Parts: sequence; structure tokens; C-alpha cells
Amino acid sequence: MAKVHYRFNPKSLTYEKVGRTTKSVLLKFFGYLLSGAGFSAVVIALAFTFFDSPKEKMLNREIEQYKFQFQIINDRLDRIEQVAQNLQDKDDNIYRVIFEAEPIPYEIRSGGYGGVDMYAKLDGYKNSEIIIETTKRINQLEAKLVVQSKSFDEVFQMARNKAEMMICIPAILPIEKEKGHIVSGFGMRFHPILKYRRMHTGIDISAPSGTPIYATGDGVIKFFGRNGGYGKTVVIDHGYGYETLYGHMKTITVKRRQKVKRGEIIGYVGNTGLSSAPHIHYEVIYNKKKIDPVNYFYNDFTPAEFEKVIELASKDTQVLS
Repeated sequence: MAKVHYRFNPKSLTYEKVGRTTKSVLLKFFGYLLSGAGFSAVVIALAFTFFDSPKEKMLNREIEQYKFQFQIINDRLDRIEQVAQNLQDKDDNIYRVIFEAEPIPYEIRSGGYGGVDMYAKLDGYKNSEIIIETTKRINQLEAKLVVQSKSFDEVFQMARNKAEMMICIPAILPIEKEKGHIVSGFGMRFHPILKYRRMHTGIDISAPSGTPIYATGDGVIKFFGRNGGYGKTVVIDHGYGYETLYGHMKTITVKRRQKVKRGEIIGYVGNTGLSSAPHIHYEVIYNKKKIDPVNYFYNDFTPAEFEKVIELASKDTQVLS
């Protein structure tokens, strides 16, 4: 029941009943409304400050799940980076060492991965730090793997070149080892015809006249014919700085610019030029410098046999040419 309000009238000295006007009703209504709205706003503000809504709880659970997934990604990146580092170490310290190549410079392996602006669109969020850091690690790993892939392409090409080079490098005796024997090696020796000591720039292998002579590596015939004291001579250009010379031959079976394979017959043992008996005078030239051929017989001998060959070739015996 609504309360009745009275007002004292000093003129009539009586209490008069106060009637409600539209204005008073409206003022009272809006007063209640504003009070209710204010109270509601305070309650809602407190609720949102200290309590999460169901939607916020769901979003927070999703955020925590994303953080967990980012942690898993970073753990996997740790393992992948370790694998990439192992590949880099093998590349620099094994593969490139084998092929006598310089390692990839640090500046190239750790080059730039983009400017600051590329991460600007990821900034400004609650979890921007972990997102940016993970993205940086992925970009860095991608750049390192690109460099490593290119390096392996180079190593593969070097391996192909190495295989081709090994076929070309002199690696066998110029005649079958059962059909001849070394009588004089590389170094200062007494010449049987000139009658004085001089530098013997090759190795003499005694063999019966007509014994086949073989190319000791793949190459191209650079010279064939008479060559002063060497008599009938063949010179093979093997590439990679290597040449071989075969002197005092009886017969030559190749011609200039002809390609030959290791083990292919290029002529026969003879006694032409300044020679005192049938044999093959064999030289190895590397970068225009004559070097000891004995070091290039490793394909024909066991380690024990090779030691004996080195000992025999090093003896100061009289040469045959």
C-alpha cells in the first residue's frame, strides 16, 4: 500500500494531503532507474574484474593450449637445430676436408634473416614475445638449411670431380709387374752411356723387348715420336696437372690427341735412344715438376710389397738410360 504524504499549511494551521504530480512520479522513477543502473554497473565491473565469463574461460583455455603447442614446437626446433649443427660440423670438418675445400664461412652460415619490420605484424599481442621468437628461430633454421643444401650440392660436385680425378691420376705400373722389375729409381744416378752421375727423373723397369706398355691413368696423348735421349716416347696429359712420360719404346700404338684409358696398351718395350738394355723409362710430372713415380704405384701392390718397391727404387744403382 502506497504511503500518504501530508504537508502543513501555516495559513490554515492544518495538515493537507499532498497529491502526486506527473513530474514527481517521473523524477522518482528515473531516480530508481539511475540507482539501479549504477548498482548494476558496479556489480558488472566487479564481476568482470575478479571473475571470468564462460567465454573468457574458454578463450583462456585456448591460449594456454597455444602456449603449450608453442613450447612443443620450440622443443622440436631444439632437436632440429642440433641435427642441422651436426650436418654443418660434418660438412666443414669431414666432407670438405676430404675434398680439400675451405669450410663455409661463418658470415654466410649466420647471415641476415630479414629486417625488424617483418615481425611488426606479430607485435602488440599478449603473447607476442613467444610468437616472434619462434618465428625468428624458424626463419634462421630455414636460412641455415638453404646454405647447407647448397653446400651439399658443391660437395656432390666435388665428389664427382674427385672420382674423375682418381681415374686420371697415374696409379699403376706401366707394365705388368710379373713381366719386369725395377732396376733404378728416382734421384742422382750414374748413367751407363754418358759415364757420369746426373739426376734420374723417372724410374727404369727392365722387361723383354716387345712387352706391352700400358697407360697408367685416363688421359689424352700429348706427344708421340722420337724425343732425343728418350728415344721413341709417348707423353700422356691426364689433366689435373698430371702428365706421364714413357721412353725408349720399340713401337708406339697411339697417336696425338687420342684419348686413352688406364690399362690401355700404348706401345711396347724397346731399347731406343740413350739406352743400354730393353726397358721402359717412366716419369710422372705434376704441375710441370718431375716427381718420384714410385709413390703412384699403390694400385698394383699390397702395403708390404709397396714397402719393398720403395726400398728397391731408393737404392743407388746404375740406370739403364
